[in-house]
Amino acid sequence: MISQIVQNDLKPLTLAIDHGQYTTEVLNKLGKAGAFRHHIPSQNNGNLNLFGTIQDMATVSEECMSTGFMMWAHTVCAWYIENSDNEWLKSEILPKMVDGDYFGATSLSNPMKYYAGIEDLKVTAEETEEGYILNGSLPWVSNLEAGSAKHFFGSIFHVHKKGETETRDAMALIPCDLEGLTMKQMVEFVGMEGTGTYALIFDNAFLPKKYLLADPVQPYLAKIKSGFVLLQTGMAAGVIQGAINDMNKSNLTLSDINAYLDETPEDLTEDLEDALELIESLCEDPYVPGDEFFKSVLEARLLGAEYCKRAADAVMQYAGAKGYIVDAAAQRKMREAYFVIIVTPSIKHLRKEIERLEAA
Repeated sequence: MISQIVQNDLKPLTLAIDHGQYTTEVLNKLGKAGAFRHHIPSQNNGNLNLFGTIQDMATVSEECMSTGFMMWAHTVCAWYIENSDNEWLKSEILPKMVDGDYFGATSLSNPMKYYAGIEDLKVTAEETEEGYILNGSLPWVSNLEAGSAKHFFGSIFHVHKKGETETRDAMALIPCDLEGLTMKQMVEFVGMEGTGTYALIFDNAFLPKKYLLADPVQPYLAKIKSGFVLLQTGMAAGVIQGAINDMNKSNLTLSDINAYLDETPEDLTEDLEDALELIESLCEDPYVPGDEFFKSVLEARLLGAEYCKRAADAVMQYAGAKGYIVDAAAQRKMREAYFVIIVTPSIKHLRKEIERLEAA
């Protein structure tokens, strides 16, 4: 069913999405087909199948990784709710998100960099009896629609009480129609443009406590972080397979000269299959505690990014000058692959964290 949706509903929209069209039409159909359910035990008869979600994401990303990226943002947001203690979110928001009627996003790029010592946390909150008053800004958050009551994103912020100096970090689900939240599309991207990406500005935005995911956040982050990172490998696997497909197409007419290139579709296919075996084994229990397991997760994610670099280079070389034609599949795959390389956690971020864990 997922492959049919990709072929019949997504493929006709791929070019429009690449040029900036944001649509939830495909996400809605994917939800109805069960693509967001595998890794949410409460909505999947008690079964946890993280790798099933990764496989579906790869199938989508093979055609259009912008949509695969939106799928990752959506599925990881559902992962946040599933692993929280908030029963209201689990009963009122999560089922609609899993069915593709509500849409989720993640704004954890800044917090992940904050916890890695790369940048400061950009959102703060004053706690009141009823909720949190949010202030600050986030530069780029995707899979959103301005003012929509059906779009939500997870966010982490510093919390303090009035008159107190001590702070702690908390995490909540935030609706896009929150009063005091302004959403602006500030720049135009050369790739991944049709992903509903906004800058977010919080100006005394009041968030009721019913949206709380975790306070304090550290024990909760330890629970969700491996799943968060592993889910990203679906994007990598899909775009690599898409590049392999295009390399094989190029070889229909250019195989003699392409034989002089370093990379072959067969080598990439073999390495991708090995990487997916590793990822599947890590998905068996994404809650394993400790640095050693999380280091293995980061290494698997790094492997996906490094294979994306190989695929990006190879697909353009295989295409030759045809890859520079507007809307050529090869240069779209190159741009998509480089997004996996730089999206949080990027290659440099991953290597920094792996080095820290090894030192520890």
